[in-house]
Amino acid sequence: MKKILAIDVGGTFIKFAVMSGVRTFKIVKQDKIPTPKTNHEEFLDALADIFNDNDDVEGIALAMPGLIDTDKGVCISSGALEFSNGHCIAEELQSMCGVPVTVDNDAKCAALAEVKSGCLTDVKDAFVLVFGTAVGGAFVHNREIYRGSHFCAGEVSYTLKSNQSVMSDKNFYASEISASVFQKTCAKILGMPLEQVTGEMIFDLIDENDDEMLEALYKFAHGVAVKIFNLQMLFDPERFALGGGISSRQSFIDAVNDELAALFEKAPEFLPRPQVVACKYHNDANLFGALYRHLRK
Repeated sequence: MKKILAIDVGGTFIKFAVMSGVRTFKIVKQDKIPTPKTNHEEFLDALADIFNDNDDVEGIALAMPGLIDTDKGVCISSGALEFSNGHCIAEELQSMCGVPVTVDNDAKCAALAEVKSGCLTDVKDAFVLVFGTAVGGAFVHNREIYRGSHFCAGEVSYTLKSNQSVMSDKNFYASEISASVFQKTCAKILGMPLEQVTGEMIFDLIDENDDEMLEALYKFAHGVAVKIFNLQMLFDPERFALGGGISSRQSFIDAVNDELAALFEKAPEFLPRPQVVACKYHNDANLFGALYRHLRK
């Protein structure tokens, strides 16, 4: 029976799980640590420490944000963790730990998990959006992850939200419609420090029909719906799967579908209506997808 260490690097936390099995795998241990943001060496040491704290692990399956050359195991660009840009993380971590290491983009890992055994097992073409510190994206074509010529396919975080000529972080989609931005908006409405406002608190208020939180949710969902509308016209997938911790709340999925319905009331009748569902694995999709990517090598 194999034991693989799956690691999901996020902008705030590094989540990890020891996964055990032969044909099918299950999580036998799971935890998280704060993401180091000082330098690449500290970041690698944190990953190695996770490995060293878990016995009998036969491989490391790493998911992280940014553009990843999966063939070479190189991080081309990793967003907020820019100190890792250009590093062959797979080779470096393998040298430190002595076991095979694979690395892939986090959203593409989520898509792979849903195609393999999640909510996309019955479709050929799909699009996955993962909401966290930014917005990860992956296009599935003929049940394979489409990566593009520069490993950039699906990177919705870096699409522009307006026609402003100034290229800045504030004009990228991720700066407007991400789970972290939604959290900041809600914290401001509540008049509370950001660190005291959790997703659970926000959605508990939403489920209690708090007017201000509902208004914030539907404004957020409208931005998501507009992006889905545009992606439907560009890629024409059979289904959209929404991931990240926020996807576990049905009120979020319902709000997105409500906003899509409002858009399509005014759209030409012949345009295809997107089918939107939650990822089966929710916040663990990246971990399972990293595992599947590792096993396919």
